[in-house]
Formats: sequence, C-alpha cells, structure tokens
Amino acid sequence: MTRSGDDDRERLTGAAPGEPGDAGDHAALGGPGDPGDPDGRYAGPPPQSPQPPRIRRFRRFRLVAWIAVVLAAAVVAASVAWVNGPPTEAELREKAGLFERDRLRIGVKVDTPGIALRERTGRRVFTGFDIDIAYMIAADLGYLPDQVEFLAIETEDRARMQAQDADGRFVKVDLVVATFSVTPSRKADPSVGFSTPYLFTEQSVVTRSEYPGSITSLGQLEGKKVCTLGTSTSESELSRATRAVVTGKNLISDCVSGLRDGDFDAVTTDAALLAGFVARSGGKLRHHDIALEKTEMWAVNAGSNAALRTLVDLSFYRSYADPQDRRWENAYRDHIDPLLSASPQVNVAQAEQPCALPPPVRRWPWERSLPVQDCPSR
Repeated sequence: MTRSGDDDRERLTGAAPGEPGDAGDHAALGGPGDPGDPDGRYAGPPPQSPQPPRIRRFRRFRLVAWIAVVLAAAVVAASVAWVNGPPTEAELREKAGLFERDRLRIGVKVDTPGIALRERTGRRVFTGFDIDIAYMIAADLGYLPDQVEFLAIETEDRARMQAQDADGRFVKVDLVVATFSVTPSRKADPSVGFSTPYLFTEQSVVTRSEYPGSITSLGQLEGKKVCTLGTSTSESELSRATRAVVTGKNLISDCVSGLRDGDFDAVTTDAALLAGFVARSGGKLRHHDIALEKTEMWAVNAGSNAALRTLVDLSFYRSYADPQDRRWENAYRDHIDPLLSASPQVNVAQAEQPCALPPPVRRWPWERSLPVQDCPSR
C-alpha cells in the first residue's frame, strides 16, 4: 500500500498504518467484499470509548430513584383504597357484634313439615329446609351447630324479630329464617333488613281430596271458607281476588287441622309451606296450582344490623357461586324433593338457588376468588 493510502486510512480510522480497525465499522463503511471499497481501505469510524464510572453510577441512581417513587405512589394509592374500601369479613363480624355472642339465636317456624318442624320427641330437635339454611349461615358466621339456638316465631312477629324461648317468653333473635317473603312494604319497614332471597315459590291452594273439580284461580273461592296466615302475602292476595270468608291464623298447621276437620273449605299460602302437609296426608289432601304470576321470594331478616345482613348475603353468595359448595342443593334434595311427588301439578319451589351477587366485602389478595355472574332482574 502507498503512503498516500496509509494517510487516507489513518485519517478515516484514527489507526496508524498496519493497525486493524473495528470489524463492525469496517463492515459498515467498506471492506473485503464491499463493492464500494474493493481494496478494503476504509475501516469505518473508531469505537466509542466507555462511559466514565461516575456517569454510569449517576444513571443507575436515577433509575433506582425513579422506581422508588413509582412504588411509593402505588403503595400510597393502595393504602388509600384499602382504608376507604369496604370492610373485611372480620370487620363485619365485629360490627355485627358477633364476637360478643357465644350463641346465635334464630327465629324459625316450628309447624311446617319439610320446611321447619320441631319434632315431638321431648327434645328440641328441628328439621327442614329452612333449618339447614340457618345452619349454613351460622357456620359461615363462625358458629358450630350446638351454638345455634332455634326459637319458635309466628308470622306476625317476624318483622319485630320476637320469638318465644322454651319457657314461652318473648326474646329478640339475631336472625329470622322463617319463610319471610320480600315485599315493597316490608322492605320499607326500618325494622326489617332483608338478605338476598334464598328460595322462590308461589301461592297455592289445598283442599280435601273430595273437593269437586280443580281450583285454578283464587276467584273460584268466592263464598268459600278459606284459612290462611294472618298478616301474610297470601292473605293480601286472597282479599284482592275474591270475597271469600277469610280466617287468619298465626300457624299454618292450625289452618290445615281446621281443613281436615271440615271447618274450612280450603287453605291458601305458599306452595312450599303446604306441600309437606299434602305429602303427609296419605291422599286426604289435594294441592291446586292457581296460576299466579307473582313469585314469593323468601329471605332472611337481619333487622337493623346492616353488617350482619351483609354477612348473610356473603354466605348466600358463596353457596351460589362456588361450584364446590353444595349445601343449598343438599338442603333442597333432603327436604323439598321428597314432597314433590304428592303435588305433581304444582310448582312447589324452584330447584335452583336464586342468583346472589357478591356483597361489598373486602378480600385479601390471597383469598380465593369466586366467579361473578349477572343476575336477571327480579
């Protein structure tokens, strides 16, 4: 190579004659095989010198500081959301006063086979669908079965939450699980705090088996002697539909006894309440579907205890949304299913748990999440 060629190379690469240039730069600006530099004279610009350690440390410090600011902002935002968010389950239990109670008092019906029945065995043994639902709620509230105290409650006392203990004294209960239907007027009562519904049923009519023909509407009871539960939704519907001679009772079992004895021509109330009497009648009673469109939605009354009501809703949500939780389905299978064959033409009760939305309860990140489903409008 000539001296002028070496000078050109030194001017372009900064390398003395005979020194190799950077391979990448050589490939970029010319080299062997490059048609623009057949002689391989141009090796490209010199490699950049490494940054001083001081500059590298400054840039690392700036990156770490930026990450710390972002994390701090995220922690502050999460803390604000946590403080201002809904209460946890433990906080709800404290607000509901459950930590101060070693027993849970629940008002239930005692005379309805299949739903809530106090067995006549000399011991206070309760069985039925409502009883199993009450046990389910109590378990989710942290109570064992022997820490649950069932007390008899009559229809007129469900809103007041006044039940009778073993000595016949009226006492305030924590919850009412007693075939209590949701209505606008009851929801407007400040002493009533309904949970999400736990059973759908409908009003029906029962007669003695020899009653001529079928009853398909309440209007057909015109002039008949009809018994129903006083202060119930069935009594209201009956009064609007016909001028029957209506008698209101506190216990539906008293109505059924009067029907058997010939004191009444018919009994009307929720089908789920009547199905057990029909099933136990040995064919002496007949169940009639009166084709009312209105759905009777049974719910739990927690009164003015909003925190307790939210916990009851949480129990129903878990039962509804968790495919592994079969407690509601088992209660239906054990207590309502056996009644259906005796009432073949009546929709006694829907076999699916009513939809339950998740209540406003704060969950820890590690707690198991359940699917959220949209509920059809009720």
